[in-house]
Amino acid sequence: MKQKILLVDDDKTLLSFLKEFLSAKFEVFTASSGQDALRKAYGEQPVIVILDVMMPGMDGWEVTARLRELSTVPIILLTGKTSEADKLRGFSLGIDDYVTKPFSFAELEARIQAILNRAKRRTGTLENIVISDELVIDINRREVRRNDEPISLTPTEFRLLETLAKKQGKAVSEETLTRKVWGEYRSEDSTVLRRYIWSLRAKIEHDPANPRWIVNVRGYGYMLE
Repeated sequence: MKQKILLVDDDKTLLSFLKEFLSAKFEVFTASSGQDALRKAYGEQPVIVILDVMMPGMDGWEVTARLRELSTVPIILLTGKTSEADKLRGFSLGIDDYVTKPFSFAELEARIQAILNRAKRRTGTLENIVISDELVIDINRREVRRNDEPISLTPTEFRLLETLAKKQGKAVSEETLTRKVWGEYRSEDSTVLRRYIWSLRAKIEHDPANPRWIVNVRGYGYMLE
């Protein structure tokens, strides 16, 4: 069975040619708007998304940000912009690679395959951070278990927990957590962060009102005990 990929671009001619080229190796779905891209990403669950930046309405930046709230699917941006700031913006939002227009279809296919190959290699690597006898965070497998029972987290909740886990026993400021979880170019305020902290505690803690692991550092941020 062919792996599913999603192509997103408002240039329908380009979409048609790309689909024809990539269909030899993949089951290809297309979308010509940001809203349609999100619907098909959630409905079809592709293994990778190839996404144009400059689209009317919801552009590629916003689509990337929304995908990263709920999914870790690899993303390749197609962009006509070549400035370093734009490339860094993409990576801060969570993309895996970018291709500058105009581009070679063969190069794009090679980049797709390279990302999928890296993803396969990562699945065989374990890196556990054991917080206590009860709570285990597996960074590479993106799994969390308490008393050997799996805990289901959204990608955003996991990024938040991962950031705290990598600084285990050290206070992490609200500003740092916001930057690490949502990226340099997202302006989420502390209310959004606190809402995710509450959600994370509700899933992990025995008593969320009296947290054992995710504790407040008054006037500064949070710490994973």
